[in-house]
Amino acid sequence: MKKIFLLLVSILVSSYVVTAQDAEARLKEKGIVLIAPSNPVANYVNAVRVGNLLYLSGKGPARSDNTSVIGKVGRDLTVEQGYEAARLAAINHLAVIKGELGSLNKVKRIVKVTGMVNCTDDFKDQPKVINGYSDLMVEIFGERGKHARSAVGMASLPFYWAVEVEVIVEIEE
Repeated sequence: MKKIFLLLVSILVSSYVVTAQDAEARLKEKGIVLIAPSNPVANYVNAVRVGNLLYLSGKGPARSDNTSVIGKVGRDLTVEQGYEAARLAAINHLAVIKGELGSLNKVKRIVKVTGMVNCTDDFKDQPKVINGYSDLMVEIFGERGKHARSAVGMASLPFYWAVEVEVIVEIEE
């Protein structure tokens, strides 16, 4: 009986470890569907690979219906709505990463996130807003999703987006 119990525990632990390391499975578990990455709106590309680093251009909070979360956090939007906007930016970056690498499982580490929040000049909770991005990266990549980060306020952003985020990703070679 003890051997069966230990075998079951071993299977459960192994299953958890595999799932925790499988970003594609985590995405599916969360019911997140990636849409095709948007094309750049000016003279730049969505991502540039240099060695084992992938630099992603800023992405905003685009929804699957081609609308975006717009407005100033602290006036038009709450912190919670800003958080959800940052989460959408993360989903859009995941689509770019998958498009560039073919699989999210090739991500070795999320290295650096720069989050910009379109907010009022007296707004001070930019980190709480950009947590929407950071939390999703940790949910999908586990420890590999923990990163260095800046979260800053902006007077305005392109298209009146609520947030724009750029990221540097280390990839498996």
